Amino acid sequence: SQCVPCEGGVDKNSKQTNLILLANLHEDWSLNKSEDKLQRQYRFKNFAKTMFFVNAVAHIADQQFHHPDIKFGYNYCTVEYSTHSVDGLTANDFICAALVDKLI
Repeated sequence: SQCVPCEGGVDKNSKQTNLILLANLHEDWSLNKSEDKLQRQYRFKNFAKTMFFVNAVAHIADQQFHHPDIKFGYNYCTVEYSTHSVDGLTANDFICAALVDKLI
C-alpha cells in the first residue's frame, strides 16, 4: 500500500477504526494512552544493526512522505507514528507501520 498525501484534509480515525487496523499489525504495535500515536519498540544485537534499521525506516518515510518519530540507542529503536496535521491517527500511520515491519 501507499500513503495518501495528507495535509489536514482528512479526518482522524475513530477509536474503533484504530483498533481494527491495529489488529492487522504485529502484536508488538500498540496505541499510547491517549490513542493518538501508534508505537513499537524493536531490539537489535548491536549499534550497527540498530542504525541500519533506523536508516531503512527513514528511507521508507521519505518514500511515503510520512515521517515517524524515532528514538534509538545502542540496541533498540522505538518507532512512533501519528498524523500531525490531524492530531491523531490515519490510515497512513498503519500503512507505514506495516511497511516498517517488512524490514524485520
